[in-house]
Amino acid sequence: MPKIKSHKNLFLKLPSAKTREVFQTLAKGKGFKIERIVSLGQATPEGKWLRSHKAEWVLVLCGRARLLFKGVSSALDLREGDHVLIPAKTYHRVQWTHPKKRTVWLALHLA
Repeated sequence: MPKIKSHKNLFLKLPSAKTREVFQTLAKGKGFKIERIVSLGQATPEGKWLRSHKAEWVLVLCGRARLLFKGVSSALDLREGDHVLIPAKTYHRVQWTHPKKRTVWLALHLA
């Protein structure tokens, strides 16, 4: 029988994120990494694009965010419960996160 490590709550001890976006690795293994991301008004700097060699699935647990994908004219507004799979090597940026309410993301990085 496998040993179960102590459980934790994603919403306990949330960092303030007032000065910077906070990335915390919750679990990782062969071919995956799970992160909790906490944002408070942060966005990708203007003109900068993010691009990963791995696919990334993101879920907004609370708060709001807006993603923009290179070559797509309209942004994707994400509310609580919304999720999206960002294919590997896709240029994207966080255009906006809520400035007064923390946005808590769950991100799964896939191999």
